[in-house]
Amino acid sequence: MHILKPKEGDFNPHWGNYIHGVPEGDLAQLLKDQEQDLESLYSSITEEQSLYRYDEGKWSLKEVLGHINDTERIMSYRLLCVARGDKTPLPRHQDLFVNGTSFDCRPHTELIADFQAVRAATLSLVNGLNEEELRRAGVINNTTTTAAAIVYFIIGHALHHLNVIREKYIPSL
Repeated sequence: MHILKPKEGDFNPHWGNYIHGVPEGDLAQLLKDQEQDLESLYSSITEEQSLYRYDEGKWSLKEVLGHINDTERIMSYRLLCVARGDKTPLPRHQDLFVNGTSFDCRPHTELIADFQAVRAATLSLVNGLNEEELRRAGVINNTTTTAAAIVYFIIGHALHHLNVIREKYIPSL
């Protein structure tokens, strides 16, 4: 479904860098294309390489993927709430979802499979939404946010991390 890119005021200004980086287009197709891109990139990395950190205190490639997975899970739930008209304000989620995990102990192929499962659920949800549901708004982190903006954020967030991987991780592997 082709939904116009959200405009300022449809989402938290802090999401702008993520949303602005996403091309306008069919949301399901953008999600599918990105899934193939991420799978291809991570499948080219060995188990040993997946533990690489480009600097002290930075996440490993496994932790980056785990973070993408957890963020998409959280945002898909928020998408469901907003699209269904739930007006319950939702808080900001924190980066503790990486710091409190053991992603580095899991095989990276398992994290790729986890991404595929999460993305399949997101795609199923998005494919079941109509234009009216995607235009609905709810409150996330004290900011009115449309369901469409959440989908664009999901895509933009993963895109941001894929760009960081290509710029800061891959050249050193």
